[in-house]
Amino acid sequence: MKIMLLAGGFGTRLSELTETIPKPMAPIGGHPILWHIMNMYASHGHSDFYVALGYKSNIIKEYFLNYYALNSDFTVDLSSGSISHHQQNSVDWKVTLVDTGLNTMTGGRVKKMKSYVNNEPFLLTYGDGVSNVDIDKLIAFHKSHGKLVTVTAVRPSARFGELLMHEGVVSEFQEKPQMGGGWINGGFFVIQPEFFDLIEDGDDVILERGPLETVARMGQLMAYQHEGFWQCMDTIRDLDYLNKLWAEKAAPWKIW
Repeated sequence: MKIMLLAGGFGTRLSELTETIPKPMAPIGGHPILWHIMNMYASHGHSDFYVALGYKSNIIKEYFLNYYALNSDFTVDLSSGSISHHQQNSVDWKVTLVDTGLNTMTGGRVKKMKSYVNNEPFLLTYGDGVSNVDIDKLIAFHKSHGKLVTVTAVRPSARFGELLMHEGVVSEFQEKPQMGGGWINGGFFVIQPEFFDLIEDGDDVILERGPLETVARMGQLMAYQHEGFWQCMDTIRDLDYLNKLWAEKAAPWKIW
């Protein structure tokens, strides 16, 4: 299945970093978070990517134009200009990069990618979150219910440790436990092409408001409940946490 990646936002909550690079290029272990997300899909056999670009799109385009060189050792013969690659780290991905507008909102970006889907079901996610969600099981769940859209529902970890106590006596301490309350949108959608008809034309359409609210009212939105790891990257603290997990070889999303 084709994978649509939303990678065009301004990333204002990560402004310390996004003044110079777009959010999906934030590095985790020396690789952009976008690379990590793509590896998650590729590990399940899905490697036909369509990236909706906007803010600082040139940086993402340059990364993929130079991907082969950036991920390999090489020798340049300056007398001829020939290049010999060593220890080649090649991937069998196909990556289509589409500029969907600087100020376009998420719904508008999805709508502008319609012509690339070719009337087929497709996968969709954001360019700033990693997970160990089983993509194959997600797709199988989507096929089983026959609705227009499946969204992966997650319960993220709390930002602070939780104390369980009675009359001031702590009975249990949990460092950043998984929230036990409500589920939230974790991205990682599976979508039928008919969903495009529910997205109005215009750059100001927000996917999570009009279109997804409409499909929910229609009874055509299903949630795949993922109890495992999920982490978005909204702040420098989030980025530091993901880098820490990667450095400690304890990154749950690394399934490749």
